This record gives sequence, C-alpha cells and structure tokens, in this order.
Amino acid sequence: MNKRAQSAETRLEQAAFWMPFTANRQFKKAPRLLARAEGMYYWTPDGRQVLDGTSGLWCVNAGHCRPKIVEAVKRQVAEMDFAPTFQMGHPIAFEFAERLARVAPEGFSRVFFTNSGSESADTALKIALAYHRARGEAGRYRLIGRERGYHGVNFGGMAAGVITANKKMFGPGVAGVDHIRHTHDPARNSFSRGQPKHGIEFADELERLCLLHDPSTIAAVIVEPVAGSAGVLVPPVGYLERLREICTRHGILLIFDEVITGFGRLGKPFGSQHFGVMPDLFTTAKGMTNATVPMGAVFIKDSIFEAFMQGGEGIELFHGYTYSGHPLACAAGIATLDTYEEEGLLTRVSTIEKHWENAVHALKAAPHVVDIRNCGLMAAIELEPRAGQPGKRGYEVFVKAFEAGVLIRVTGDTIALSPPLIVEGDQIDRILECIGTTLRSVS
Repeated sequence: MNKRAQSAETRLEQAAFWMPFTANRQFKKAPRLLARAEGMYYWTPDGRQVLDGTSGLWCVNAGHCRPKIVEAVKRQVAEMDFAPTFQMGHPIAFEFAERLARVAPEGFSRVFFTNSGSESADTALKIALAYHRARGEAGRYRLIGRERGYHGVNFGGMAAGVITANKKMFGPGVAGVDHIRHTHDPARNSFSRGQPKHGIEFADELERLCLLHDPSTIAAVIVEPVAGSAGVLVPPVGYLERLREICTRHGILLIFDEVITGFGRLGKPFGSQHFGVMPDLFTTAKGMTNATVPMGAVFIKDSIFEAFMQGGEGIELFHGYTYSGHPLACAAGIATLDTYEEEGLLTRVSTIEKHWENAVHALKAAPHVVDIRNCGLMAAIELEPRAGQPGKRGYEVFVKAFEAGVLIRVTGDTIALSPPLIVEGDQIDRILECIGTTLRSVS
C-alpha cells in the first residue's frame, strides 16, 4: 500500500471530501479505494488487481494511463499551465478544435469548449435559445427533454433530464421545460439485441407536445442517442429518425447528448453516425480527453454558428467558463485523438461487439435477471428488485463483483457495463463470468 493511499484510508472517518452520488456514511464503514491504474486495470491500495468493466465512469475509452496522453500533459504543464480564452487565445485550443472537427460528422466544424458533460448540456441549451433569438424568434423558449434522460446535474441539464432522485431535493428548477416519455418497453422488447423492434411511436409524443404548447414556442429537444445513466436504454428502430423529422418540420433544434456515446462507444466516432441521424448540436465530454483532464465540448452545425456571425461587431455569445479550452485538457485531448487514430479505437467496437453481445446475453438464464440490453460496447443487465428493497440487490452485486476483482456500475437494480475500447475477448468473458458467479451468490 502506498503512503498516500494508506493515509487516505486512515482518515476516511473524518474525511473532508463529501463524495458525489455516494452514501457517504455507508461507504466510510467499508471503503473501496483505488490507488493505481494501467490499461484495462485498477489496483487497490493493498495491490489487488481489478478489471475495469465501466471505463472508470463511461469515460476512459482508451484504457488507463496511456503513455502518449501522460507525456503530452507533462510537456504542456511544463510549457504553459494556463492561458485565458476570454479576449485572448492560445494555439493548442485552436489545434484541438480543428482536430475534433475532422472526426465530427460533416457540417460540424465549430466547437465550444466546456469542462464537463453537465456544462456541455447547459451550453447546448443556451446556444439553442440564443440561436432562435438571433434569428428573430425569441418566442422559442421551451425546452423538451425525455423521461429517464440524464444531462448532468447543472440546472438546465437537470431540468431537461428526468431521473427523479436527481431533482426532488432542488425545487422547481428551470421553467418552460416539458418531457416526452421514455422508450423503455420491457413487455415488448425484453432481451433485445441492439435496437428494439417496437416503440417508434414513442417519438410521436413530441408531436403531442407541439400541439399542446404550440411548436413556435419550442426551441430545442435534447435526448441521448442511447440513454446511459438510466440503464442503457437503446432507441427503437426508427425512433431517432422520427424525432429528427418532427423537429425539422417545426423548426425545432435537435440536440444529441453524446457524452457517453461519443468517441467510439458504438463503433463510430459518434452515436449520430452509428444511427445515421444528424442532430443540430451535440454534446461531448468523458472520452474526449480519455478522462485524463476534465473537458467537454458542444459541436455546432455550421449553419447555426453562421447565424451568430450576422450581427454587428462585438461578443456574439455571452457565455463561457474560466477553463474553456484549458491548455492541459487540450494537450490531453490531442494525444487522445492520436491514440484513437493509431489504434483504430473509434471503430474497433465493430470488430468485438458480437462477442460482447453474445457474452452479455449468455446471462439470460442467470438468477434474478429480467432483461438484458446492448448497443455497441454498452450493456445493461436488469435485475428483479427485492420486495420492498429496490436497489439493494444491485448494490450487493456491485460490491461482491468488486471484491471478486471486477468493477461494474449499478443504477438501482440495473448493472451497466461499458469497458474501455481496448478490451479483449478473454477480458469480456471474465467480466461476464464474474457477474454470473456473483448473481448466483446473492439472494
């Protein structure tokens, strides 16, 4: 055990760190600490190896501590630690934006830098509102999200998303927001492989809200191509196409939240390319820098950017962050793109997704399993909740899997999986074998 990890463990009971999305008192009674990482693995302070089945938190797409990325950050921090981007600039931010535009879908050559997926969501929503005002349609102020959507924890993204536990403590939030229903339909789509066959009609909820509110008041619709934090909810066949059609017909901007589905998770650089449906803006973060330095971005369709450039001289968008385009993050991002390109990681999933799908669905008959869903290198194994104890079984599986040497993620009673894109077949098998063994060991 290294000294830093040992010291942290002995101080946990009085720790100043209020941990996010964590039952802090429960955690400190039986802490799970990670001290080192490399490739597909973490190590605990006592040297136990843990196979990463979640890319950290959906974000370490290229695997941990990749040398090219590490060296790039070291060089950059020694050369220039910070430079402002308000009325100033530094070359590496422009270089990274240009590199990102090259892997983006055609027509998305403009990038606005943020520091997280939450900031990306709020930025995209603000750009949508400002775009309509710039075109003389200030009456478009409504935002439409989707039930069981997750767009971060800032006020805009929290309002547009609907994960009840994330909202109930914080009052009414942002006004002028409504929601279409989610796409989860286990009665018709349980154990689907890839896109479910049933549910295209759920997109027509947007048409209903257009009639309810008047479409001329709606600025944007924001959805995840695949809902990640809600438990890997894969869009039904034709669903995203129908949303695109309705938005286009009514002049509403369509925003894709690609914080999870971006940077190779579905076998293409972005989820929009996987599904063949183009939004007007899309958000990113996580895999953009391989999570080495926090960073996010909004990709903006060229025609939307140009609408902001038509007025008089001056600031076109009164928005931004102190750390937008941070030099260290840009250095990490450029090295991440280099790593993706050199190893073919942005498309590698297409060569392993069938193995992944078969391994995941092999657990169909395992105890407590009521549904399995997959898309690209994402999967969810939904468990039947214990009577009167929702989430308890899922949490027990999470803890036991960690003790057995595999890191998984649970949301309620759903196991969510998203290993790094470098995962090999034998590692896929180990992840799923561990989960199967664990399921057989819990009541």
